[in-house]
Amino acid sequence: MRVTVIGCSGSFPGPESPASCYLVEAEGFSLLLDLGNGAVGSLQRFHDVLDIDAACITHLHPDHCLDLTVYWIARVYCPFGRAPVIPVYGPDGTAEHLAKAYELEPNPDMGAAFDFRLFPPEPFEIGPFRVTAGAMNHPVEAYGLRIEHGGSVLTYSGDTGESDTLVELARDSDLFICEAAFVESRPNPPDMHLTGREAGEHAARAAARRLVLTHLLPWNDPAVTLAEAKMSDYAGPIEIAQVGTVYDL
Repeated sequence: MRVTVIGCSGSFPGPESPASCYLVEAEGFSLLLDLGNGAVGSLQRFHDVLDIDAACITHLHPDHCLDLTVYWIARVYCPFGRAPVIPVYGPDGTAEHLAKAYELEPNPDMGAAFDFRLFPPEPFEIGPFRVTAGAMNHPVEAYGLRIEHGGSVLTYSGDTGESDTLVELARDSDLFICEAAFVESRPNPPDMHLTGREAGEHAARAAARRLVLTHLLPWNDPAVTLAEAKMSDYAGPIEIAQVGTVYDL
């Protein structure tokens, strides 16, 4: 399983990264985790933009889903012929939300490119991957994802506050990509985002083998977030997500 960071900025694109997007590949199958604003441009640096087989949208904030609107254009209006319809898993209302965002009138339907599906309550298969979705603590319906293939495990938090469910999703993960949008020095509302220290604590409780901090807001200093994560009880390797980094699991 190969994981490529396409976008890792939190809440809005930063000067060096679009918003959230991760490419997961195995056995010739390509899966996108989120497609935040700016991600389609970055994706073209690392992968054929039309050679995507499925996508998972963790929640409907624009920094995790908005580029699905422009990706619809790429798949429908490509001059070499319309790309095949691909499954897109997400929260309830994903299809309606994105059609409204793009103002697809008079036929508000993205079915020409995407087969929208809800996350099942039980583990399910997407191509060669076994996927488990768990509800996160966030102001909107949001999910974290556990992706398994060939004995390797990737966990992606999406957006969340402190969460026992996230710990279980990340249990014994080879790679734990965890959001760390907040810093300890500011007052932070509950059930919205994690700090670096809290991300480290979740990784320690889950016994994850490697922690990658992501969803850092452009006004936060990554060095501060990394230092806070190292203040936790987590003893494994910790790093900051960067566009173009590839992890082979």
